[in-house]
Amino acid sequence: QGKFTLLRDTRTDGSFLVHHFLSFYLRAGCKVCFVALLQSFSHYNIVAQKLGVSLTAAKERGQLVFLEGLKSCLDLFFGEEEEQSGQPSPLQFISESPSNLKALFDFVRTSLTPAGSDSWKGPVLLVDDLGVLLSLGATPVAVLDFIHYCRVAVCSQLKGNIVVLVHSNEDSEDEENELVVNSLCHHSDLILWVEGLATGFCKDVHGQIKIIKRVSLELRAEPDLIQIYQYKIQDKNVTFFARGLSAAVL
Repeated sequence: QGKFTLLRDTRTDGSFLVHHFLSFYLRAGCKVCFVALLQSFSHYNIVAQKLGVSLTAAKERGQLVFLEGLKSCLDLFFGEEEEQSGQPSPLQFISESPSNLKALFDFVRTSLTPAGSDSWKGPVLLVDDLGVLLSLGATPVAVLDFIHYCRVAVCSQLKGNIVVLVHSNEDSEDEENELVVNSLCHHSDLILWVEGLATGFCKDVHGQIKIIKRVSLELRAEPDLIQIYQYKIQDKNVTFFARGLSAAVL
C-alpha cells in the first residue's frame, strides 16, 4: 500500500503491463480509477476479457471509474462536452490553461474517495499514458504537480497505489517528455522498464524487462535492487525467462 509504480518503455510497447495491473487490481477487489488517454474503452475491455475480467461489469458495480480520454478530447474540441453533475470536464485544461490540471486531479480524488457503502480493499490510480497530457498541451511542471498531488491524496492519505505508464527514448529530441520521465524515476518505489532488444526483432523473444526496486528511497545505505528478464507475449499471458534462456534457444 502507498506505493508508486512507474511503467517505462523504450523501443517497444509496454502496454501489456497496463492490462496486467488493471485486471490484477480488479480481481483483487480494489477500487480503480483508470485515466485511459491512449485507447478506447472497447480496446481495454476486449483485452481484459481475454484475461478473465469484464470492465463493463466492473463499471456497473462501481468498482471501476473509467475516463475515456479520446472521447473527452473530441467532445471538448467540438464543444459537445456536457458537464456531469455540475463538474467541469477532467481535461478542461485543453480549452483553458495548459498549466492547470486541477480538474483532472479533482476527478481522481472524487473517484477514489470511499463512500460510506464502499467495501473495496483499496484505491488504485492507473494512467495510460502520461505523455499524452504533454501532447495535449500540458506543461511538464503541471504534469509533475498533478502526479505529486495524486501521490499525496492516493498513496499517503488513502493508502492506495498508483501505476503510471510513460514512453521514453534516450535519443529523443522531446526534452519535455524526457524531463517528466527522469523526474518520475527519482520518485518511484518500483520501476518496470520494458525495452526492445538491441539486436532487433525476434519472434521468440519480444524484449527485456528491468525491474528496479528503489531501496534507496527507504533511506537505507543499500543500492537499488535490479533484476533483468526477457519475455515473450502470448495471447493470454506473458512468459518471462533469464536472458539467453528462451525455449527457442534451449
